[in-house]
Amino acid sequence: MKNTYALITGASSGIGLEIAYKLAEKGYGIILTARREERLIAYTKEIKEKYKVNVDFVTGDLALPETPQNIYNFCKEKDYSVEVLVNNAGYGIPSQFHKTSMEDEEKSIRVLSTSVIALSKAFIPDMLEKKSGKIMIISSVASFTPPSTIQVLYGPLKTFMNRFSDALNVNYKHKGISSTAVCPGYVVTEFHSSSGVQDAMDKVPAFMKLNAKDVAAEAVEATLSSKSYCIPSKRYKFLVFLIKYASFLMKLLSNTLSGGRYSKK
Repeated sequence: MKNTYALITGASSGIGLEIAYKLAEKGYGIILTARREERLIAYTKEIKEKYKVNVDFVTGDLALPETPQNIYNFCKEKDYSVEVLVNNAGYGIPSQFHKTSMEDEEKSIRVLSTSVIALSKAFIPDMLEKKSGKIMIISSVASFTPPSTIQVLYGPLKTFMNRFSDALNVNYKHKGISSTAVCPGYVVTEFHSSSGVQDAMDKVPAFMKLNAKDVAAEAVEATLSSKSYCIPSKRYKFLVFLIKYASFLMKLLSNTLSGGRYSKK
């Protein structure tokens, strides 16, 4: 895997960083991307020293429409062959829908969906040429639940990403490219405190909270195994089963499960 790389968005903390560790452990070169350059510098050095793989980084804000192309151009200029594309970057809006600006909603849409489409569109032609590639899309259990009273666009955007991942598989899986939608529930990261939603996270029962390292491990194994979906932990697998097949529980569970996973980048 000397020139085979995994590109991870939102890689400066949380699930994204843990995914980077897991893929480096498996021998992939790593390309980290996020907004916080000082963290990217530190983690680039750490991963390189610990796992003895090639590591590089590129800063970028996926809320800006030009960033996906800038990331792709960086990889092409460096001659990095991206075998695994991890779309992990998150965006949270703690205010109620009628109180948020349209600018914030548009940024949320770009980070959680448009940038995923743009990066996939940029890298898939190279994957087609190699006849191999893995795409991971960090979605959420919220994609399966009814609409929520908080973060109104979050669940619908994640549902959209699930369908987008399905469409990628229909179009490209027979050509050696697979897409995996990873749908965790609540994951303990620093995002909640930094984005103003820590109070809500604190109310979540302890048994419903997942560890970012465990989520990353399941996500990586599912993606490398070309699975279409990954719902980390048995408890959330069972919960999604209930949501899908026990409609009378949907309203009861909707607010409990809304919000999914986040990790500040």
